[in-house]
Amino acid sequence: MVLSVEDFLKLRNELPVIDVRSEGEYDAGHIPNTVNIPLLNNEQRAIVGLTYKQHGRQEAIRTGFRLVGPGLAQLMEQAEAVAGSRRELIVHCWRGGMRSDYFSRFAEMALVRCHTLKGGYKAYRRHAQEYFAKSWKLKILGGYTGSGKTEILKALKQQGEQVIDLEALARHKGSVFGGLMMPPQPTSEQFENDLFEELLKLDEHRNIWVEDESIAIGKVFLPQVFWKRMNECEVIELNADKSVRVHRLVKEYAQADPNQFLIALEKIITRLGNQHYQCARNFVVEGKWTEAIDCILTYYDKAYRNGLIRKQQRIQHKIAWDGKNSEQTAKAIMDLYKENIIT
Repeated sequence: MVLSVEDFLKLRNELPVIDVRSEGEYDAGHIPNTVNIPLLNNEQRAIVGLTYKQHGRQEAIRTGFRLVGPGLAQLMEQAEAVAGSRRELIVHCWRGGMRSDYFSRFAEMALVRCHTLKGGYKAYRRHAQEYFAKSWKLKILGGYTGSGKTEILKALKQQGEQVIDLEALARHKGSVFGGLMMPPQPTSEQFENDLFEELLKLDEHRNIWVEDESIAIGKVFLPQVFWKRMNECEVIELNADKSVRVHRLVKEYAQADPNQFLIALEKIITRLGNQHYQCARNFVVEGKWTEAIDCILTYYDKAYRNGLIRKQQRIQHKIAWDGKNSEQTAKAIMDLYKENIIT
């Protein structure tokens, strides 16, 4: 059976999904919770591609069969293992073409029923891009660096609000230091896929809370159309005194490797200014994290104030927070919404 993207998104909750693209294609970006069983691995795919260029389609197909042949039994064993006792699964490749078609034929010879995704992974990606373009009811939580926006978002989620933690998906906290003590970032393509999957879980008619972000979070980029929507939506600004923010950032980054922190610090020498850079660097070397963070915030606070010029008209309300009770602050934000002060 050939599945539309819509039918695929439903049926995948019942059946396992096999991505038969090469491991390189899979690593660049894949549908979450799929199993990668390459019909052709990276090296084999390159050989077939070269054959196609030099000798044409028919010879490339024959080359593909010769390469797949010796490993066919292992491929079918893997397919059977994934299919389980139900002996049924979903298969896709890049465009819903020969790779998924042949894999399915081979699997069905082993009595494993297969469904294929029409248009393959490319169709899934196209559907995701269209989904990002919806008129999402986004509520943007802004505030100076260190004001605890992520913590408030978590508190909002615990109290039943719809929340997307973009920094968690990006595996990066946004600033130049945001990659410290974090796992490797996904590719931008994979980040988009993961964001799409999060949006699928949410009700588009209800508010969705996200943190104010630039289009880049570390090395990954938000989908252009989604980021544009973020910049059209209202902002609630979280205000915390600088002393509170310094305390929070020290607690967060004093655990980092000082050498890695200094490497990150070098990336903002120009923006921080040589005097502030040298000051902050010396404090880090001396283990004086409070003084170092206070110095670094000189740059980040200035950058935030500059950004306020572009979003001033979108700020609907300002919420004070002492950094102690995130649940109470989240409730205050929700109460504002319920009272229609923010709509």
